[in-house]
Amino acid sequence: MNARVLLIDMDSVIVDLMAEWYARYNRDYGDNLTVARATSWDATTYVKPECGAKIYDYLREPGLFAGLKPLPHAIEVLERLSRRYEIFIVTASPSAIAYAEKEAWVQRHLPFLGRERLIFAHRKEMIRGDLLFDDAPHNLRRFQATGRIAVAMDYPYNRDVACPRVSSWLEFEERLPELLAQRPVPPSCEAVRPGGPANGEHTTGCRASGEGRPAHEQ
Repeated sequence: MNARVLLIDMDSVIVDLMAEWYARYNRDYGDNLTVARATSWDATTYVKPECGAKIYDYLREPGLFAGLKPLPHAIEVLERLSRRYEIFIVTASPSAIAYAEKEAWVQRHLPFLGRERLIFAHRKEMIRGDLLFDDAPHNLRRFQATGRIAVAMDYPYNRDVACPRVSSWLEFEERLPELLAQRPVPPSCEAVRPGGPANGEHTTGCRASGEGRPAHEQ
């Protein structure tokens, strides 16, 4: 029997993007933005008007993604899960700099996966896998629409999505067997393979247009 395939988002799932992103905004605009205020995927709705869409410019700043800290227990849980499941990190990139920094981050912090398990894509429902662990509302909905399992890392901006949700990596690890049991193992459980697309359909550099928030993490 083939191993089940887990597709794991990076920003705000593996790494704490919002802590550094909001810190830079707060420094420049004298605000006290926290995750609790992030009740919409569209960040322009909760930043100061004089900032507006410029909130996304921080996501293109050199060094932002390189210095992000992992969320609690993310690395240890991923290492344990990698012994039982096929794991691919599926993330979007707002710039060439972010692309390189994310790749380097994975190589440095997740050597047991490495960049060979890193897929850049906006349309995550097009990637083969049994389960998606993500925070973006549109990714969760699209993946669910294919009949597969979408699990939300719980944040205020995704609470209108009706799907299983967890608030930590330890909770995700604990619940994973029951979540996967909701979907029978398909005859062919195959993910996009770096160096060669599955059945020629998708590649690890897949880039399709996203929607909603600019593509820092779709």
